[in-house]
Amino acid sequence: MKISGRVEGVEYAIRDIVESARQVKARGVRMHYLNIGDPCQFGFQPPPNVLRAFADAVQGGRNQYADSEGLPELREAIAAREAAKGMDVTGDGVLVTNGVSEGLDMVVSSIVDPGDEVLLPGPYYPPYASYVRLRGGVPVEFAADAGDGAPDPAEIRSLITPRTVAICLINPNNPTGTVIGGRRLRQILDVAGEHGLYVICDEIYDRITYGGPFEGAGSVARDLPVILLNGFSKVHMMTGWRLGYIAFNGSPGLGRIREHLPKLARVRICGSTPAQHAALESLRGPQDHITSMVSELQKRRDLAVRLLSEIPGITCRAPAGAFYAFPRIDPSLGTDKEFVSGLLEETGVLAVHGSGFGERHGSGHFRIVFLPPEEYLEEALGLVARYVNRSTR
Repeated sequence: MKISGRVEGVEYAIRDIVESARQVKARGVRMHYLNIGDPCQFGFQPPPNVLRAFADAVQGGRNQYADSEGLPELREAIAAREAAKGMDVTGDGVLVTNGVSEGLDMVVSSIVDPGDEVLLPGPYYPPYASYVRLRGGVPVEFAADAGDGAPDPAEIRSLITPRTVAICLINPNNPTGTVIGGRRLRQILDVAGEHGLYVICDEIYDRITYGGPFEGAGSVARDLPVILLNGFSKVHMMTGWRLGYIAFNGSPGLGRIREHLPKLARVRICGSTPAQHAALESLRGPQDHITSMVSELQKRRDLAVRLLSEIPGITCRAPAGAFYAFPRIDPSLGTDKEFVSGLLEETGVLAVHGSGFGERHGSGHFRIVFLPPEEYLEEALGLVARYVNRSTR
C-alpha cells in the first residue's frame, strides 16, 4: 500500500538507534544509555510543589479540555518569564503546545511551502530538518559554531536565496552546547531583517548554561520578527508531561502568522490541562532546584569532557550550555555511524552518530549526554576508552 514519500524520509537519530540497542540488550549485554537528553531518566525530578500541583489538578477535577491556546494564567506567566529576558511579548502572544516539537511543527507548517528553504544551524536537533522536509521544504545548513563559539552572520547571508523563508537558531545548541551571545544574535537578526525572514529561536536550554548570563533573541530583536520556542522539559524537568510553547514578539511582521497558526492549535484541541497547572506552579514557585541542577551538571560536564579528551583519537570541547558533549573522532576510528555501531555492539554504550544531526557539520562526531551521575559516566566512558584502544591496536 502507498505511503507518502515525505514521511518515508523522516529520521530521528536519537531514537532511531534504540531498536539496535534493544537487540544488544537482548543478548544480555549491560547497557549504558547516553543517547537521550532526559533529566528525569537520571534522577532529576520536578520539585514537590510542582508534583503536588499536578496531582491537585487531577484530583481536583481539572481534567477537562483547556483553551486551545493554553490556560490564560499560564500564558501570562510565560509572557512574564520571557519579558524578564527582554522579549516584547504579552499573554496573547503565547501559545501552549505539547512540547517544543509540536510548536516547531506548527511554525514550519505555517511558513513553508514546497521548495522553500529554511536555514538551520549545523549540527542541529533532527526534527528541524525532518519537519522542513515533511512540508516539502529544503533544509540548508550553516555552521552552528564557526570557530569562535557562534554562527557567522556573513555565512548566513551568503546562503540566503529568493526561496529562503526563515533562519533557525538553537541557543544553547543541541548537540554542540554552543551559546550565542547578544552581540552576535543582533547581527544575525539584522541579516534576517535585511531579507524579510522569520527568525525561529529555540531556547529550551536557556537556564542551563555554564558561563555568563544568557541573552535571549527577544532581548535584541527590536521590531524584527522573532518566533520563540521554549518549554518545560529540560529546565523544569517535566519531560514526560510534554509541555512547551510558542511566543511571538510584537513585530508587525508576525501579524499573519499570529492570525493563522492558532488554527493548528484548535485542530489538535489543547495541551494537557493538569500539566499546564503544574507548569504554572513551576514558574511561580521557588527556582532553587534549577540552580542546584545546573551546578551538578557542570561537575558532570567537566568530568565527561576530561575523560573524553584523554582518549586517543577523540577531541572534545567543553560545551557552554545544555547537557550534551559532541566529541570529534579521528577518521582512523571509522565513520561516525561505524564508531557508534561498534561501540554499542561491543560495549553496550549507546551514543548517537553525529551525522544524525546533519551530514555537513555533524559527520565525524558523536553525541553523548552527561546527565548521569559521575560513577555512571566514569564507567560508560571507561568502556569508550577501552573500545577505542582495542580499535587502534
